[in-house]
Amino acid sequence: MLYTVRELAAELGLPERTLRDWLARGAPHQRDQQGHIWINGSLFSVWAQAQRKPKPSPKLADDQAYCLHCRAVVTLVSPQRLPVKGKLVHIKGKCSICGCTINRGSRVGKTG
Repeated sequence: MLYTVRELAAELGLPERTLRDWLARGAPHQRDQQGHIWINGSLFSVWAQAQRKPKPSPKLADDQAYCLHCRAVVTLVSPQRLPVKGKLVHIKGKCSICGCTINRGSRVGKTG
């Protein structure tokens, strides 16, 4: 089904400006002879799914953490486990890629 920018933005609950930005970045669309923009819903859906980044795995080993600088799961260099309260522990270490200090919370006896 073909949609106008306004119709698709209303259907998705997005501002029209966001949708127009996506069109500028390569979302599939076509223009008619008058210059009106038409978006094929099924082609747009496939494009939008391809743009999504895979979610990182939620379960990490005790020596792993997510580095906000590298934006990746990394292995910690010399991780230290510091007890906080009850079953909670604080894991502190250095990123094996960039060397930044990484802090992470965990539970005793569980990973992740």
